[in-house]
Amino acid sequence: MAEPAAGKVVMYCGICGLPTEYCEFSASRKKCEEWLRATHPAEHERLYGDQAIAEKLTMTTLSEDKEAREAAKMEKAEQKSEARMARDLEKKLAARVAIKRIERNKRKCVTAVFGLHVFGIDLKTTAKMMANHFACGGSVAKNPQGLDEIVVQGDFSEEIRDLICAKFPAVPKDNIDLVEEKAKKKAAPQ
Repeated sequence: MAEPAAGKVVMYCGICGLPTEYCEFSASRKKCEEWLRATHPAEHERLYGDQAIAEKLTMTTLSEDKEAREAAKMEKAEQKSEARMARDLEKKLAARVAIKRIERNKRKCVTAVFGLHVFGIDLKTTAKMMANHFACGGSVAKNPQGLDEIVVQGDFSEEIRDLICAKFPAVPKDNIDLVEEKAKKKAAPQ
């Protein structure tokens, strides 16, 4: 029968309890190094000697090619970031905020506000602010396209436009559209 292979003997630090190769990552690195120097000088020389430090330095230095690649990566990341910011700004300038007055039955109506999310405005807090400001019901609901919009009970089209201009200067006044949607009358029975 074959004898089992002898495993590697691992030396553990008496201070931190980690293997001695990992003591350099310990919080008590200095104490571990002193303990290793006092108890196992050969192991200390292998891990912390001049030759070991020189080997570690050669492994960690970047060559000129690597430095150039890293600089190119950083420059490319900056260009992407600038392009993303330019696209976001262009998107914001082209975005429209629609304030739609929707007629319900008889003389009841609601006002729906769509497009504020493009400007980074939190819809829930804005709906609550509008509900408190106009003393009415206000919530965030899905529109027929499946996107979120603010719905405020009552006809507050002009007031909401003024409130948006006052509270959110990031939204240009020229980008706010007022729309009126009337309920279709039912055809008379014949």
